[in-house]
Amino acid sequence: MKNVDDLISSAKTVYARYAASRMERETVREWVLGLSEYREPYATAIREAMDWFKPLSSTEPHESLKAKDLDRLRAIFEVVSAKIT
Repeated sequence: MKNVDDLISSAKTVYARYAASRMERETVREWVLGLSEYREPYATAIREAMDWFKPLSSTEPHESLKAKDLDRLRAIFEVVSAKIT
């Protein structure tokens, strides 16, 4: 397991860069799939993001797909932040 503060920081950074179109979806996908294991409640949000990003392609329109991608990323740091405060 890695440091939770690093997870929060990294997830927020990836989210912001992807939302601003400064990061490609494939880079986000690689980041998500490369995450290590964390204890609950983090594990569930990470597992759901991994399941979402695992397929290489999607037939959804780009904007719809990106919105759902961002929801998965946000869930990682929102769950973490909600449990800490």
